[in-house]
Amino acid sequence: MKYPLVICVPHCASRIPDMVRPALALKDEEIEESVDIGTKEIFGALPAKRVLCADWSRLLVDLNRSAHERGPRGVISEVDYHGRNVYHPGLFPNEREIAERLRKYYLPFHLRLKEALESPDIMGLCDCHSLNGIGPAEAPDPGKKRKDIVLGNNGDRNGNENPSLGRTTCPPESLHSIREAFERAGFSVSLNYPYTGGFITTHYGQEFADKGKIALQIEINQDLYVERISKQLGPERLEDVKRKVSRAFEAFITFLGC
Repeated sequence: MKYPLVICVPHCASRIPDMVRPALALKDEEIEESVDIGTKEIFGALPAKRVLCADWSRLLVDLNRSAHERGPRGVISEVDYHGRNVYHPGLFPNEREIAERLRKYYLPFHLRLKEALESPDIMGLCDCHSLNGIGPAEAPDPGKKRKDIVLGNNGDRNGNENPSLGRTTCPPESLHSIREAFERAGFSVSLNYPYTGGFITTHYGQEFADKGKIALQIEINQDLYVERISKQLGPERLEDVKRKVSRAFEAFITFLGC
């Protein structure tokens, strides 16, 4: 049985078009550091009815930002999460170039996502990411050790509505049940810290909630499956994490009544 979910993995790729690469000031290995390593292998392998994985690096265009968002961490990033300039001086794309990137790389992904969410047999959206074990310089929690799993519903640290953020995308009682599913699978879990949910979760999730459906941002800690020295995926550890995530999702789906 396929899960009645849309699994979205927007930061799993490192590809940069050849025509864009010379403008970037980052080395290849620094570009790789912006990849949510492990997300395609873990979440992209789940038997959901629809799985959407990014083909291009978030440094080309960030699918988890509004198309209208500008600034250092906008839809076209000026700096990465380590505070490094993404582009050589004078080579940041102008508005015409940004519009072309949105047309070519951003809008097609969001059209596919919107179409997937309109299917009547879809009960939930999971926007899936990975995070560093310790908060990097440009994160909300620099230098702090993180939990294994971070669940975001655009709420406070108990899953309740935060007036400064707007409506939640998943009821608090549902969020706590999903948290328990991950905890029973062997993970430590944080709610809405350090991240409450990005553009994909909030933009689509609040409309989704009107239909009695749920949307969550799920972040998994890379320390669970990335080798400390090589910074590469550890095959045995990765397989163990995949089994645990699958177990959590089975309980998640049972909770949805499927």
